[in-house]
Amino acid sequence: MPGHPTLPTTHGPVRGARHAHGARFLGIPYAAPPVGDLRFAPPTAPTPWHRPLDAVAYGPTAQRRRTGEGATIPEPSVPGDGILNLNVFTPAPGTAAGLPVLVWIHGGSYVAGSAASPWYDGAAFSRDGVVLVSLGYRLGVEGFLHLDDAPDNRGVRDWIAALQWVRDNIAAFGGDPAKVTVGGQSAGGGAVQTLMATPAAHGLFRGAIALSASLMEPQGRRAGLAVSELFTRRTGVPATAAALRDLSDERVLALQDATSAPGPDRAELPGLLLAPFADGELVPRPVLGELTEGGLGADVPLLLGFTRQEFNSFGGQELTDLVFRRPNLAIAEARAARGRPTWLYEFRWPSPAPGSGRGLAFHCLDLPFAFDLLDAEGVAAAAGRNPPRRLADALHAALVAFVRDLDPGEAWPRYTPDRRAVRLWEAAPRLMDDPLRPEREAWSG
Repeated sequence: MPGHPTLPTTHGPVRGARHAHGARFLGIPYAAPPVGDLRFAPPTAPTPWHRPLDAVAYGPTAQRRRTGEGATIPEPSVPGDGILNLNVFTPAPGTAAGLPVLVWIHGGSYVAGSAASPWYDGAAFSRDGVVLVSLGYRLGVEGFLHLDDAPDNRGVRDWIAALQWVRDNIAAFGGDPAKVTVGGQSAGGGAVQTLMATPAAHGLFRGAIALSASLMEPQGRRAGLAVSELFTRRTGVPATAAALRDLSDERVLALQDATSAPGPDRAELPGLLLAPFADGELVPRPVLGELTEGGLGADVPLLLGFTRQEFNSFGGQELTDLVFRRPNLAIAEARAARGRPTWLYEFRWPSPAPGSGRGLAFHCLDLPFAFDLLDAEGVAAAAGRNPPRRLADALHAALVAFVRDLDPGEAWPRYTPDRRAVRLWEAAPRLMDDPLRPEREAWSG
């Protein structure tokens, strides 16, 4: 393979770079830059190009400012307009290998995050025969605020556009478009669950992985409209594309911050203000209700779970349970009761690293194990100097097996009503039947 392999896409050729287990192609546009009249429009195809596009550096990110001090995941902000881009890590570029594909959606509470994080490098997946695609999408006001003169859930439309790009192009990168699993963590896990409940996304993926998924709650259309009203009431700016289209990124972020600030006027609103909501069209009904009571996503195998103490450093176990553990356990219970293929885990390994998370299995701690990137930037600060290799090997292998076979393997049976088997990710991973019984019984009462 040449030093800079060049592959075709539906919009033009791209030139990547080799890595230890294949090649990576970074910053490939899957839609036109959302600027000007396109800022709040549905994603549209990029202008075609004819000369090979250099895809050797991460593209622009929707995240426009540095994450705060103490953030667990290093998530760079890359300037530029072309934020609707994706990255492909593949062991078999330019071949008809027909490999399974994992499309990864980053977290960040739907207002932050970056596909350019070193924690999302796909080298280990390439090593193990999986093509990894990571993508950027519109965040915050631009992605999720209801505007009277623009389509709702623009960020969701971005996810679908990226999946359509994968369907149309991934074969050239050695992947099989019929073997796509969509995965994500935190807001990215919520994105996965939203896509399962969105008819327009059906047929674009066959499996789903939702790590520590979080959703707006309540999530009905009324909630989305109430957030829009709060935006205008607090900022004095109409919630319209016409009023926002030409504002600077800094001004939009200031308006977003004003909307999200604490106050009695938002006491009845969702904790996640700017997030996917059930608009009644693209997303027909609230995702949690659809996945527990409805039929959408029933045929999609789902692997899901949470860390034991998620947000305890910020709001205690009550917040952790309310946002992450309780709703995801409810999804697992409802799917199991209907015989839908579901696997549940709890990540329990406590970090020994100094800081507020010491002794906790906190939010995001599982990611470097899932990606088998224990040597990546920032991992030592989160997980200590010698995180358990056995845990990374087992967790990463389970995800690879699920993407490949739609089953994580014999050591991790389905979650069913008669057994409720849960994979416990500890220094020595193990399986346990119904370890969440106290929580399950308390929350169902």
